[in-house]
Amino acid sequence: MKILSIDTASNVCGVSILENNNLLCNLDTNTGRTHSENLMPMIKEAFEKTSLNLKDMDLLVCDIGPGSFTGIRIGIATVKAFFDSLNIPCIGISSLEALAYNLKNDINENKYICSILDCKNDNCYFALYEKKNNTIETLIEPQAETVEATIAILNSYCNDTLENSSITFIGDGSEVYKKNIETSFCNAKFASQNLNVLNSYNLGLAGFEHFNSGIELEEVLPLYLKKPQAQRQLEEREKQEK
Repeated sequence: MKILSIDTASNVCGVSILENNNLLCNLDTNTGRTHSENLMPMIKEAFEKTSLNLKDMDLLVCDIGPGSFTGIRIGIATVKAFFDSLNIPCIGISSLEALAYNLKNDINENKYICSILDCKNDNCYFALYEKKNNTIETLIEPQAETVEATIAILNSYCNDTLENSSITFIGDGSEVYKKNIETSFCNAKFASQNLNVLNSYNLGLAGFEHFNSGIELEEVLPLYLKKPQAQRQLEEREKQEK
């Protein structure tokens, strides 16, 4: 199975081509969120490097968020256009699950992984995962919370279910809120800094495993855990005007 994986949810614009779980080509670059200009040339370059084309692809994978609202829409729109053209199966994977896959094959890491992304003003996106049966299983679905609420939710879950097992934190939120995490989790571990960024190869691995699990494919839609800033500002103005 040949897979085209596209990640545009962050500053990194990523394109990877995989054959099953083997990487054929990886082009992940920090383009400063000019994804609308760079994505198609990167896809073209990846096809040229692998001597493949879109018709050779058996699966399309894209990042559905959370992350940049504009970036997410660019990636999803591209995948949907390819689907409409050639009816290639599509799978959407969350940024948080893709981050957890950065640690999937590291035997030295804990079995429990908390992906956490900073969304400013002491707020974050997070989810909790478990490495189990050679895959990643979701324990706490992606949520948008304050850092304080996130830590409370994780503490409660650890006390009730995980028996205070150690958790590895990954994502830029693990760097921004490291002191908060260390204060609440004395045995917390942190992924190395180079693993805290999204990677289109691991996104593709997640999509490949989802496809092979036999789950029913659904329409690829953005995972918006909070409203866009422009919409929040508009609603706030409307409240003030009433």
